[in-house]
Amino acid sequence: MKRRARSNSMFLRMLVRAAMLRKGSAVSALIAVTFAAAASTAMLNLFSDVQGKLRNEFRNFGANIVIEAPEGQTLTPDDIKRIRASVRNRGFAVPFGYAVARTAKDQAIVVAGTDFELARKLNPWWSVSRWPSESGQALVGVRAAKATADPGGNFILRFQGSEFLLSSVGTVVNGAGEESRVYVSLDDFERWTGLAPVVVEVSTYGTQETVNGVLRHLRQQFPNLDVRGVRQVAEAEANVVGKTRSTLLASAALIICTAGLCVLATLMGWVYDRRRDFAIMKALGASDRLIGSFVAGESAVLAFAGAVIGFGTGIGIAAWIGRSNFHAPVMPRLEFFPAVFAGCLVVTLLAAVLPLRLMRSIQPAMILRGE
Repeated sequence: MKRRARSNSMFLRMLVRAAMLRKGSAVSALIAVTFAAAASTAMLNLFSDVQGKLRNEFRNFGANIVIEAPEGQTLTPDDIKRIRASVRNRGFAVPFGYAVARTAKDQAIVVAGTDFELARKLNPWWSVSRWPSESGQALVGVRAAKATADPGGNFILRFQGSEFLLSSVGTVVNGAGEESRVYVSLDDFERWTGLAPVVVEVSTYGTQETVNGVLRHLRQQFPNLDVRGVRQVAEAEANVVGKTRSTLLASAALIICTAGLCVLATLMGWVYDRRRDFAIMKALGASDRLIGSFVAGESAVLAFAGAVIGFGTGIGIAAWIGRSNFHAPVMPRLEFFPAVFAGCLVVTLLAAVLPLRLMRSIQPAMILRGE
């Protein structure tokens, strides 16, 4: 046991001594492995976190499921209650009612009634100067504002002989049809027009499979309603997420291959520079297996040091990318360290295969004679 302990101690001293005598080569190899570990860690953390962040970003672009009543019909309070129960914990539903009213100048204008709090949550991408907070207040599209508001910001709308005095407290700009509408609270809308909502827009969280599952469930629950997915949002989300994943994987593979080549070149240089040392070891009776263990030990130490430094660096890089692109940090995943270390170890050991084969062909007598 003592003899084995002395052997292990001598082996470790030889590894440390070899690294100290060839600092330049050791540092070059360490930088290559660290760079690969950092890139792999950043890519793995982003890969695990970026899908959720991208989906959250897409949720900012409005609903991904729309439920509409048949033509000439409206949604009952029970329908809306059941829809909300169906998407609970997986999203939220926002009802909308629509009516065509007339302005004081007898111009036709579309009025929409909705829950402003939910609509604000559903469409954060709208550019709104101020959201209404009280009864009698309206959110007016920038194009609709030209036909409604007077200098004081108040205007009257008529619907089937019923007048409604509204106060314009904010405008909406989004480059779409909402700019030509006037939005009022759903309670005001129902009291004034006597109409119920006809559309419910649903924002569902999760993967595309989750969204499709909610869509199928809603179609089964409401066979008499028109339940459809917003194709543009779904396709854009799937394409962006898929391309992002492919880019991250391809980048990580390219970086790891490049680092592997750097480590291979470094280890080849180590073997060439130390051929006399290996020749002396062989002349003193060292076996190819012992020398191979020595080189493999150097590779393992190199892999561990590079993995530790690179893992910490990669976590920092992933957090910075998350902050700059998604305005939220990417949570570090410590469970990835074993995979990163294993990858570094595989890269360094594979890079050591060719130098080990070269060492077996070393003839001590020829090397020591300077041939």
